[in-house]
This record gives sequence, C-alpha cells and structure tokens, in this order.
Amino acid sequence: MNDRKLAELFHVKPGRKVSLAKRPTAWAGTPEMRELKGDELKNRAQEYIREKKRKLTEAQEMLWASDTHSVLVILQAMDAAGKDGVIKHVMSGLNPQGCHVHSFKQPSAEELDHTFLWRAMKAVPERGKIVIFNRSHYEDVLIVKVHPEILERSKLPDGKRDGKFWKHRYDDINAFEHHLARNGTLVLKFFLHVSKGEQKRRFLERLDTPEKHWKFSLSDLSERGFWKQYQRAYEDALRATSTPWAPWYVVPADNKWISRAIVAHVMAWSIRSLDLRFPSSSPEYRRLLAQAKRKLLAE
Repeated sequence: MNDRKLAELFHVKPGRKVSLAKRPTAWAGTPEMRELKGDELKNRAQEYIREKKRKLTEAQEMLWASDTHSVLVILQAMDAAGKDGVIKHVMSGLNPQGCHVHSFKQPSAEELDHTFLWRAMKAVPERGKIVIFNRSHYEDVLIVKVHPEILERSKLPDGKRDGKFWKHRYDDINAFEHHLARNGTLVLKFFLHVSKGEQKRRFLERLDTPEKHWKFSLSDLSERGFWKQYQRAYEDALRATSTPWAPWYVVPADNKWISRAIVAHVMAWSIRSLDLRFPSSSPEYRRLLAQAKRKLLAE
C-alpha cells in the first residue's frame, strides 16, 4: 500500500456524513503488520515510527530552510485517547527550536474578551516552524456544544444558540484555516478515536497505579457520562470542517503504538507533499562561498 492510500484510509472526505460508530477504534495495521501480535506488533510499530521520525526530521530541516511554509497539527480526542503519547513519541525527534506544543485550557478572562478564535490565531506557527495544538479552537464546537451553559460566560451578544449559531462557528473555523492555508500553513487535524471500553481500561489503570494518579481527574469521569453527546458533536464537527485545505483524519486509538504510527505517517507524507526545496544560491553568493573555501584551505 502506497503512502497516499494509507493516509486516505483515515481521511474524512469533505462534506461527507461521519459515523464514528462505523469507524474502527482498533486497526490491524498494514498487511505485513497483521500477522504480528503483542510485543512483535509493538516493536514493528516502534520501528515504523522511527522510520517516519527520520523523514519528519528531514522534512523539518527543509521546512526551516525554505522559510515559506509552516505546519499546524491539531490533536483532538476524548480523555485518555493518547494525545500526550503521540506528542512524546512522534514529535521527540524534531528540533525543539522549530517545534512547539500549545495546550488549550479553560479560556482566561482576557481570552473571553475576544472572539473564540483569537487565542488560536496567537499560537499559529511562523514560517519554517511546526506547532502542535493539544486540543484547540475546536473545543468551542465540542465541549461548549455539549455544555451550552459555558456560552453564558462567553460574553456574547444576545441571540439564539441554535443550529444556525453552530453553522456560523464552523464557517468561521473553515475561513480561519483557509486563510492559514492560503498563506503557507499546512493544517493537519487528527481525531484519536478511542472506544468507550478502552477508555474505561485506561482510567482503571490510572487509578490502580499510584504513579499515574496525577493523570486522572474526577472531571474525566463526569465527562464520560456525556459520551454519546460528544460523539455526535465530533461527528458534526468532522463533517462540517474537513476541507481540502485542512483535512481531518480519524485515527484508531485503542492501540497506542498503531495510532502513533498513523499520525507519524500522515505527517511525514503530507509535509513531503509540499515538495519543498532548499533555497538556491545566487551566482554572486556562490562566488563568495568559493572565496571563503579557498581562504580556509589556505590557512
């Protein structure tokens, strides 16, 4: 299976209805990985990630040198789906000078005094750099949609919070991301699709392991009670905002190593598809470089 076809397995086609129930949370992997189980599968996935990280490192150097494009990676998921693990294992090989992770928490008072996209716009990558959003502006059409009472704190003008309201938010997001894409930002969006059963297993593991207690929040359990509402909110957002310029990928996340391998693959393939080149030197500059070389050799 070539790189494009593998990426397309998880791509949300623009305008298509999305049913998360019909999308796998577990994936058997590529044909050569399907025969593997347990540690063999984990080791093969790790090897695959290392290979893609090498390609990502090469792509990052090209991105930095060309200074014409940037990359924005958006990670969204239910709790315990593995966003932090993706960041740790996929992005660890990148040069930290050119890669930054921005985590979105509850909006501050200053952020609430601006539009919901303001804090995202402040954090987008400059040319030559990669930024990963751990959660993002999509929280304002996900958690806010599931808990509409949050809108009461948003200082918005009076008005109906109906279907038209949410459509306008999707339109604003699409316009924002289109603006970024037109100006050289590659926007890649990943929804880590974990099953409710696997989330339960991971929550119990955190509760049973003292070293992982810090990862568990009582709010995680209360939000689990809104599972169906979140699934619907994600389906609506994926359908409305997967565009040719800012695609969504639904990544099976029940196996952490498989989900990390998929994200690494799509990132490496997508950045390579930009067909970037190292900047060429002018004849005059090449003459100066030749002079510098002769001077060094003459020492």
